[in-house]
Amino acid sequence: MLTTMAAALLALSSTITPHSWPQNPPPDKIIIDVATVNGTGCPPDTAAVSVSADNTAFTVTYSQYTAQVGVGAQPTDFRKNCQIGLRVHVPQGFTYGIASADYRGFGHLEKGAYGVERANYYFQGNSPTAYETHRLDGFYDNDWQFSDQTDIDAIIYEPCGQERNLNINTELRAYAGSSDPAKTTSFLTMDSTDGSVQTVYHFAWKQCPSTR
Repeated sequence: MLTTMAAALLALSSTITPHSWPQNPPPDKIIIDVATVNGTGCPPDTAAVSVSADNTAFTVTYSQYTAQVGVGAQPTDFRKNCQIGLRVHVPQGFTYGIASADYRGFGHLEKGAYGVERANYYFQGNSPTAYETHRLDGFYDNDWQFSDQTDIDAIIYEPCGQERNLNINTELRAYAGSSDPAKTTSFLTMDSTDGSVQTVYHFAWKQCPSTR
């Protein structure tokens, strides 16, 4: 998801389409164990992971991930973050990388305020990559969605025959900007009407060389 991961994992492209990603997912079920969950945006028992039935994606669901500024907010509430370490158990003979990630939530930003969502991904033992950053400007009061997409040639795969934790770092920030934080509240949340948000990470699969 490697020795070159720090430089290449997220060489992001706006032109790649989902249909051009390497797919060919393994027919057998994959299992994802949550090794670590840390951060102000994901207190204990507020983040969960599930795998799609066709093994092409996994979803991280949050229930208490909100950055806010203004009336009712504490000084540290403007920034929330979450780091999740996942151990992905894949069928023998396969390896994987992350082709794209879709983030969804809701934002209310007063005129002059703005919010930021950013994320990076790396395998255990490698340096973190640069963050991919997205910004929303107020006035804004609606759902939001951002996508990070990796160019085919830049997808980094877990070494065949090894299991390393996949680390996912996400962050939300809310800034008052030129709005008046003494009279207004602005926030950005990974949330939805049912109290959770599904952040979807799409796998790119590759078969490993035979060892026979």
